[in-house]
Amino acid sequence: MAEGTRELGSEGRRRGQRATASSLVPSFPRSLAKPTVFAVCLLPLAWIAYRLATDQIRGDWVDTVERETGRWAIRFLAVALAVTPARKLLGLGRLAQYRRMLGLFAFFYATVHLLVFFALDLELYFGEFAREVAKRKYLLVGMTTWLILLPLAVTSTKGWTRRLGGRRWNRLHRLVYVAALTATVHYLWAVKKDVLWPVVYVTTFALLLGYRLWEKSRREVTR
Repeated sequence: MAEGTRELGSEGRRRGQRATASSLVPSFPRSLAKPTVFAVCLLPLAWIAYRLATDQIRGDWVDTVERETGRWAIRFLAVALAVTPARKLLGLGRLAQYRRMLGLFAFFYATVHLLVFFALDLELYFGEFAREVAKRKYLLVGMTTWLILLPLAVTSTKGWTRRLGGRRWNRLHRLVYVAALTATVHYLWAVKKDVLWPVVYVTTFALLLGYRLWEKSRREVTR
């Protein structure tokens, strides 16, 4: 009886902690939540377009757009991977509904990054594109990152989860950590000297992967 009371008390405390953590997020109409997050995710691209339209980007604007869209791809990848730790550690269960959207926006910005390079930098010359990717290792790693993200984006729907089965789907989507690593290496090799932000992203992804491994080992111990 005492043990049952303690368990109920522990459960009550956990619920209280989750409620307290959830209260940190302002209440917002659920019907507007996803459209608002979607619009916010488009703001970086809108800001780039606005600066182009108002002639605020000086010098090589193609290079600037390439770099900024690439950085936003990495940022969205980091935010998408941070959803699960934030949800579990802070009790913010509602964050889970945005994880797929954030991951798709990472792929979206990576695709814009690639298209700017291919269409504006290389003017749609497939032969030149192939030669550049083969010749420059940072481009090869960047292309590899995009190819890893492609099947993850395609199979992100509930339909594909059912077709693949939960276990195979999870195994496939673990490749996101490989994409995070290759994206950061691509960024590091592209900037050459200014390595501060690549190091920040490497550290962020290492911490997120470390949390995932710790969570997995903890579950195995408690079985």
